[in-house]
Amino acid sequence: MATYNVRSMKDDAAALGRVITALRADVLCVQEAPRFLRWHRRRGLLAASGGMSVVAGRRLGGVAVLTGPGVRPLYGEGRPLRRFLGLEQRAVAIAVVEAGGRRVAVGSVHLDLDAAARSYHAAEALTLLLAVAGRFDALPVLAGDVNEQSHEAAWRLLAGRLTDCYPVSPRGDGLTFPARRPRVRIDAIFAAAGLRVLSCGGAQADPSDLARATDHLPVVAELAVPGDRADL
Repeated sequence: MATYNVRSMKDDAAALGRVITALRADVLCVQEAPRFLRWHRRRGLLAASGGMSVVAGRRLGGVAVLTGPGVRPLYGEGRPLRRFLGLEQRAVAIAVVEAGGRRVAVGSVHLDLDAAARSYHAAEALTLLLAVAGRFDALPVLAGDVNEQSHEAAWRLLAGRLTDCYPVSPRGDGLTFPARRPRVRIDAIFAAAGLRVLSCGGAQADPSDLARATDHLPVVAELAVPGDRADL
């Protein structure tokens, strides 16, 4: 699976489509998905550019979950998170998918630049995701743009409940922002302990496309159920 902040498709849309195709993801969590003029159609075009479909997310919050033909979508929703006065409305998009006979509940989030809101929303999104995972007997995975680094509070909260995939089986330097000269890792995939992390890191895509597509780099993780040959 993968996570990617696409900056509302404001950059090179053709390069963005090629990167999404190169990800070869069964599940893609998107942040800053289009949410204004013709947002529904533009999200559909974004998904189609990589042979995927939109299965979860609302206009508010700009988050979505896309799926490819390798998994079977069972459920999708978008939930607004608590509103903080003067700050952007945040949300979590949650999809339940089935692969290799096992269900996984995937959440996409884009946390705030404000530290207090970031921590509150991290806990809130995780609670909502775990509730859906419990309802569907699914393993939870939360991914997105955390807007902070691994030593900070919201990240530590998420990593305390789920596994930060990159340190477990790193591929590349892990840096995700800014795309042209990445200096920090602020995008991540957090997975349930019941999922085995085979690898996690950057995308095998054309470097020039990665630089032109948006201001973040995607994160890609290969996840598998222990004892099962089917990867997600």
